[in-house]
Amino acid sequence: MSQKVLLNAKEVNIILHRLACQLIEKHNDFSNTVLIGLQPRGVYLADRLTKILKADYKVKNIKSGQLDITFYRDDFRRGDKTLKANTTELDFLVEDKNIVFIDDVLYTGRSIRAALTAIQSFGRPNEIELLTLIDRRFSRHLPIQPDYRGRQVDAINNEKVIVHWQENEGEDAVYLIEK
Repeated sequence: MSQKVLLNAKEVNIILHRLACQLIEKHNDFSNTVLIGLQPRGVYLADRLTKILKADYKVKNIKSGQLDITFYRDDFRRGDKTLKANTTELDFLVEDKNIVFIDDVLYTGRSIRAALTAIQSFGRPNEIELLTLIDRRFSRHLPIQPDYRGRQVDAINNEKVIVHWQENEGEDAVYLIEK
């Protein structure tokens, strides 16, 4: 198994600030916008972006939450491994809000499709956008594209993109791993 560093900590930080600036350009004061990290891995990215927006760009009153899509996945009962549910934390109404779904890697698009179904249980948003750190652009099974992307990666089928976060793995880095 070989491993290649796609992004180091400095590059991840630069990309996070660029994504934060793109969100500010589109959503201004975030008065009608909510950020929703998709469980489990998108939550780290959503939390980091929320902290950057508040601390570095002085955006006040950002609403952010977490959405568990486990039971909305089309592969929920297909594998040998039993999927375990995560938590959903939405302390706000999504009705008529502009939602930004946040996930670490966009691969087949199936997680985003599940998120689109799951969010309907909480109301009808005005608009839904997608922000992803890594876009594996040639791997899509569904016609889903990000509105905001950190980096595009062309990986073939036996390669996997792994995102490490300081909060979880002790480092900020993105790896391309060949099995």
